[in-house]
Amino acid sequence: MGPMEAALSISRLRVTHGDLVAVDGLSLEIAAGEVLAMLGPNGAGKTTTVETLEGYRSPDEGTVRVLGLDPVADHRKLVPQIGVMLQHGGVYPTMTPAQALHLYSSYYENPLAPAILLERLDLGGASRTPWRRLSGGEQQRTSLALALIGRPRVLFLDEPTAGVDLHGRAAIRELIAEQRSAGVTVLMTTHEMAEAEAVADRVAILHRGRLARVGALADFTGGGVHFTSSEGLAVTELGTRLGAPVREEVPGRYVIEAGSNPALISALGAWLAEQKASLGEVRSGARLEDTYRSIVGELADETVPPPAPSRRSRRGA
Repeated sequence: MGPMEAALSISRLRVTHGDLVAVDGLSLEIAAGEVLAMLGPNGAGKTTTVETLEGYRSPDEGTVRVLGLDPVADHRKLVPQIGVMLQHGGVYPTMTPAQALHLYSSYYENPLAPAILLERLDLGGASRTPWRRLSGGEQQRTSLALALIGRPRVLFLDEPTAGVDLHGRAAIRELIAEQRSAGVTVLMTTHEMAEAEAVADRVAILHRGRLARVGALADFTGGGVHFTSSEGLAVTELGTRLGAPVREEVPGRYVIEAGSNPALISALGAWLAEQKASLGEVRSGARLEDTYRSIVGELADETVPPPAPSRRSRRGA
């Protein structure tokens, strides 16, 4: 792979399941060392796109490349260089995390030490517990450890923090940040906007198999002062008081088109007090969830296809 070549490259990808068009002309590039969060409603084409990148589906049209390789034609060469974390399944019910990690370590020439991963993901106490008896969070952390053990150059993470407690989420976030720093490319699919906001460099929103929007995280969360209060405030009057336009994005959620500063927040609080209205959350920049809802809401009149057949019962070994 040349120094300027993307780690993941998707060009005019089209994938169908019978009469269903799951991915429809998708083009996207992801750089080495970048964390991209792929978001979208169920049936948007996220799973099919990732399956194609992993080499488990062939494009009907277009091309995909991972580390410069064709995931289907070069599958054997590619597999040792990628790590795949599934949301569910992939481990025998009676196998323990320690057993699974030692088994997977035997597949690679230079694996990480299982003991290190068990410690880093706080699995020491559960290392000898059968998979079926692990909590949802412990299963997720075990799945991440399995994805990391081969020292991959590309990580595919499917809902990595689903069912994980706060302590476990912090550990997963830290590991993702470490992988990025080491130059590993991370493609994460998730419905948890807070997690995407915490770790992603860029965000791609898919809808009906097409790319609705892609950009840096700051493009989705930057700009303005956002606050919550009573519905239907007199935004024109408030804007005059603050010296900046104010709009109500959705009922009870407002944005002031100005940078945050103490004088602005003080004036906002004083005006709301005069209106006998409460001030809820205040933040500089939007929440990713709000921006996502706005984008998807604009496309809500389109019929969303049913979800594509899932890969969640398979592990990419």
